[in-house]
Amino acid sequence: MRFITATALAALIAAPAMADGWKDDYQVLKFGVLSGENEKDRIARYTPLEKYLEEKLGIEVEIFTAGNYDGVIQALAADQIEIARLGSSSYAAAYTATNGGVVPTLTDIKKDGTTGYYSIVVTRCDSGITSLEDAKGKVHAFADPDSTSGYAVPYWNMVNKEGFKPEEHFGTVTFGGSHEADVQGVYNGTFDTASTYQNNDVNGIYQRMEAKGMIEPGQICKIWQSPEITTGPWTFRKNLPAEMIEEVTAVIETFPAEDPEGFKLYSSYDPEDDNNKVGFTRVDADRYQWIVDMRAWIKAARRSNS
Repeated sequence: MRFITATALAALIAAPAMADGWKDDYQVLKFGVLSGENEKDRIARYTPLEKYLEEKLGIEVEIFTAGNYDGVIQALAADQIEIARLGSSSYAAAYTATNGGVVPTLTDIKKDGTTGYYSIVVTRCDSGITSLEDAKGKVHAFADPDSTSGYAVPYWNMVNKEGFKPEEHFGTVTFGGSHEADVQGVYNGTFDTASTYQNNDVNGIYQRMEAKGMIEPGQICKIWQSPEITTGPWTFRKNLPAEMIEEVTAVIETFPAEDPEGFKLYSSYDPEDDNNKVGFTRVDADRYQWIVDMRAWIKAARRSNS
């Protein structure tokens, strides 16, 4: 008769539970999504990825949303979510809020191999405003204090490239709360101009709103465009297991090929755009250091103005 020691028996019993590694401690994966658009559309765009992650990882996955960018950033900093799809500036905010306690792993890549987009300023086409100079004394809306294209990049460029402080140039400076709210405010006449973003001249926030029937086509026009901005990253908490970060990252990388229709929804695929997003590419913290530095500059500038 063969005997098994208590120690060996305990090891055999524990073996199946240990097989999943990090999944024993993280049976629910929560990822945050920024408030660039209304919550219904946000959830619809990310639901295919949520389901795909559940299938591939074998754990429950939940989408986390908040009323503004800071809600997602603070949830990440407070260990309430594990991962977030951030913009460049909101990544920098999370990096600062956690003292470097976040890890960027992936960003979107387009058909031509580029990984960027642009901040733009828009107005109503019938407003008579065709430049930032024309908008002097008018009401300008930024999107959110933690938005890259909706605040940090246009603000920095207005001061350092265009030669004026927004608070002095415009009659009123406010925050719309999101990119869609900015464009809707311009469309409704609440704002004269607003900062938002686009990937190119046929794919961006106001073009997407036209396609969804939220605004009439041909009513919103661009009057300014920034240099290219690196698209924001999928960002993990640094205090997560390294194998968890790598496995989830690797699964997200396979999403475009394994679920092309789901990826089209996630990436706001536009059949008229010749340069749609086609997948992901790896990034690291060095890629976004200039954004961290720019936010620090903006913070210092705002303190000096107060």
